[in-house]
Order: sequence, then C-alpha cells, then structure tokens
Amino acid sequence: MLDGAGGRTPSTHPALRHCVALLRLHLAAPSLATAKQLHARALRAGVPPAHPLLAKHLLFHLASLRAPPLRYAIAVLTRLLPDPDPFSLNTVLRIAASSPRPSLALALHARRLAPPDTHTYPPLLQACARLLSLRDGERIHAEAAKNGLATLVFVKNSLVHLYGACGLFESAHRVFDEIPVRERNLVSWNSMLNGFAANGRPNEVLTIFREMLDVNFMPDGFTMVSVLTGSAEIGALALGRRVHVYLTKVGLVGNSHVGNALIDLYAKCGCVEDARRVFEEMGTGRTVVSWTSLIVGLAVNGFGKEALELFGVMEREKLVPTEITMVGVLYACSHCGLVDDGFTYFDRMKEEYNIAPRIEHLGCMVDLLGRAGKVKEAYDYILTMPLEQNAVVWRTLLGACAMHKKLELGEAAWAHLVELDPGHSGDYVLLSNLYAAVGRWADVHVLRKTMVKDGVRKNPGHSLVELRNYVYEFVMGDRSHPESEQIYQMLAEIADRLRREGYIPRTSNVLADIEEEEKETALNYHSERLAIAFALLKSLSGTPIRIVKNLRVCGDCHTAIKLISKIYDREIIVRDRSRFHHFKGGSCSCKDYW
Repeated sequence: MLDGAGGRTPSTHPALRHCVALLRLHLAAPSLATAKQLHARALRAGVPPAHPLLAKHLLFHLASLRAPPLRYAIAVLTRLLPDPDPFSLNTVLRIAASSPRPSLALALHARRLAPPDTHTYPPLLQACARLLSLRDGERIHAEAAKNGLATLVFVKNSLVHLYGACGLFESAHRVFDEIPVRERNLVSWNSMLNGFAANGRPNEVLTIFREMLDVNFMPDGFTMVSVLTGSAEIGALALGRRVHVYLTKVGLVGNSHVGNALIDLYAKCGCVEDARRVFEEMGTGRTVVSWTSLIVGLAVNGFGKEALELFGVMEREKLVPTEITMVGVLYACSHCGLVDDGFTYFDRMKEEYNIAPRIEHLGCMVDLLGRAGKVKEAYDYILTMPLEQNAVVWRTLLGACAMHKKLELGEAAWAHLVELDPGHSGDYVLLSNLYAAVGRWADVHVLRKTMVKDGVRKNPGHSLVELRNYVYEFVMGDRSHPESEQIYQMLAEIADRLRREGYIPRTSNVLADIEEEEKETALNYHSERLAIAFALLKSLSGTPIRIVKNLRVCGDCHTAIKLISKIYDREIIVRDRSRFHHFKGGSCSCKDYW
C-alpha cells in the first residue's frame, strides 16, 4: 500500500522513523509539548494520521506523563477506528482509568473495538475501583474468567485492589490466596495490605505483613504505610516503633508518605512529642498532608491551642490549607470549647481560602455548639445548613442532647435519624442514654425491646492494651483471660484504694434500672478498667499505660482513671471513640471537657 508522500510505504517513511525514535528518546522525561510537536512534524511530512505505529508510540508517550491528556489520547485513538490495534486501545484504557473520568474506560470497552488481551482488564478493574462500582467490577471479573485471563497475576492484583476498595476484604483475601506464593509480587502484597488497612482490619494487616516477611519479600514505602496504619488503628506503639527502626535501616524515612504515616501513628498512640519530632525531621519534605496530620493529631490529643498555633505557623509559611486541614482546625476549637474562634476560622475558610463548606465542616460546627451546651443553637444551625442534612449531623446533635439532658431536642433529632439511617445501633444507645439520664426508665425498656424486635445489635464495648508486642483485648466483665483471677484481685485492690481516696461511683452512668450495689459492680468491670488492672499487674512501674477503647469513656471511668493515675503514679493514655485523654497526677488533658 502506498501513502500520499512520494510512494513510500508508511512503515518505511523516514519522518515516521525519525518521530518514533524521538518519542522513544524522550520517554525518560516525557512532555506533552514534545509529543504534540513530533506529532505535528510527522503529519506535515506526510505520515497518515491513522498510521498505527505513530499512534502506538504517541499514546505510549502520553501515558507516561504525570497527567495524561485524555481528550488528546481519545482523538488519536479515533483516527484508528474502526479497527484499532489492542495495544493502542489498552493504552487509552489505562489513561482513562487514571483520569478524572474513569467511567470512560468502561464506555470504551463496551464498544468492543478490539479483542481483549492480557493488558485489557487491569485498567478496567482500576476504573471500577476508583468508581467504587462493585457491579461493574464483578462483571469485568466474570468476563476475564470467561476469556481465560483471570488467572494472570496482574489481573489478580487488580481484583484484590478492587474488592478491597469496595469493602469486600474477604473477597480480596480469597483472590489473594489464589495467587501462588512464588507468583506474588510487591503489588500483590501491597494491594492486600492496603485493602485490610482501608477497611479497618489492623490485625489482618499485621498478619499479612508477617507472611510477607516469612517468604523474604522486601517491603517498600507503600507496604510500610499500610503496616503503620494498621499499628496506629490498634494503638500498637511498640510494633510501630520497631517498624520505624526498620524504616531507618532501609532508608525509607525520607519518603513523605512514610513520614506522614509515622506522624499519624505516634499521634494515634498518644505520643505527641514523637509525632512532632518526625514532623521536624521531615524538613523540606513536609507537605500540607504533614502539617494537617500533626494539626489533627494535636487536636484529638487535647492540645487544641497548640494545634491552632501550628496552623498559624503553617499560614505564615504561605501553605494553603486543604478541606481536611480545616476539619482539624474546627475539631480543635470544638474540643477546647472555643466557640467564637471556631466561627472565625469557619468564616476565614470560606472567605480567605475559598473552601466551600462540606458536611464534615458543618458537622464540626454542630459539635462545637453542642459540646458547649448551646444545644438549641446547634439545632437551629442544622435547620439552616446550606447542604442537605445527613445522619451524622443529627447523630452529633443527639449526642449533645444526651450529654446535656435535652429531651425534646433529642427526640426531634431521633425522628430525623429514623428516616435517614434506620437501624443504626449507636442512635438507639444515644437515645437510651438520654432517657436514662432523665429517669425515663420505661422508655429505656421500650427502646431496648424495639432493638431486639428489629434485630438491632449494639456494638459491645472493648478495650485494647499492648504489652510486650502483643495486643490484649478486654470486654466488660471479661473472664476469658487466663490470668482473670489475678486481674479481678487487682480490680478489688484498685476499688479499695479509690474509696480511701474519696471516690464515690457515679451510678448515673449505669444505664439500667438496677440496684445501686449492682451499678457500682458494673462500673468497676468496664473494659478499660480491666485493661488498666492487667497493665498495672504486667508492666514496669512508672511506664505509661496506653488503652484504645471503641466507645466513649463514661463519666465515672473518667473520674476513676484520674484518681488511678495519681494513686499508682502512672500516666494513663486512653484513646476513645472521639479523642484522647492523657491522665496524669489526678488530672486529664481534656480538663473534663469532652
């Protein structure tokens, strides 16, 4: 076949060979301007626009860019229709899957422009993961299996990532197990680790990491971020410190993602000074994420004023805060009772940084007012929100009503929650707490019967404590531990010493209509007290005790732990559902405002 440039065949056209060579040469430092110049030069020299070799190398160059231009790539592909070669089509699928419009990858595939091959399915599954489209992902999975391509390791890796992103960590693990150990690569391990980390399965993260090390597979920065995330979620400080040492040995501490994960780890383990140290050591490697991580870490640890001071330094450094940064700033105001400051920052967020308030910011404002006892103002604020109210803001209001015994407003919040998120166990618990707080025991019983009838199950409270590289879990009244007898003897000793210190149990925190003596016993067996008793038995005198609790610490336990920290001269750090409490010498960092 001849082209229109003097009878040369397209594949031997000198301009084509020259442009292809230059496109290859510039792959080390790809540039959109270079790609367009070479494309234009080839066309001016007479190379046909539909030449497959030109399209192939041009698209490959575009795919190598940091932000590949999707519209340009599709325009190049369109020239090859109706029969594009599979390589060019797959390259455009890859560009589309990583673009702001991943759905275009699925739309292109639906046109069946070329037979799928080994490189077709990974970008399609990536697009499904980014769209969180499980239905499309399962359809692509079935198609890949039908075509005999689902057993390839890079397809399996994409499936692991898809199912993990969509919250189906068990399906992700099943696919991972189907990959023979000798065929697993770093992407396989990291996809599985990230899937568990993203779905709040820290113990599974650590199990997979041990398996990885057992087969002598070398982790990278992404691996360690997942491991640090898992350690942070369960408060496994000792493990996190060992990982930090390992990172230093292998030279990964300079990685900004690793540095940010270390800040998050130490902040979530209550080690604010360690988080600060990592932040300072990052130097010029600090990003807005680094500043945000430390600001949020300071806020949740009760150091709200320090968080706001750090935000001031960030502003003086001319760094632009993100939406998440402002959530941290508003959170700091909320947990310190800085109502006026909170509204000032909220206004500045809109006016100075052009950040449109999201529901998370509005929720912080509701929390700010509710914690300060301005429950009616919080209710009015919700009604006048510029965004549609969701269950979280009404749940926040219900929590404030339970805290401040505002029955009428609490029932109004409950009515909205029944419509927006029926069957949420936490809402039943909050309303039950409110009824109990105002002595409406008949309503408490009715509510609990409704929970049983509707199959609503309350998440049981549990507390975690790490000792000698092992994380122990306790639930209320737990006697499953092999050293249970010694733990309960220690609890009895603690109770006796608390009484001698003048402690009087706040039985109002027991939300059941039972005798006072039974209430006192119930309080004494809360999961965090069991964990503290065990830690006092098993840890060295003077070492801090770190507890992670999945529910909010009750007022009575808060009072008791303050006294325990004084009696036993121990710093006790409790991370509950919403914040940290640093107990030391009989006082708490929250200053009894939480």
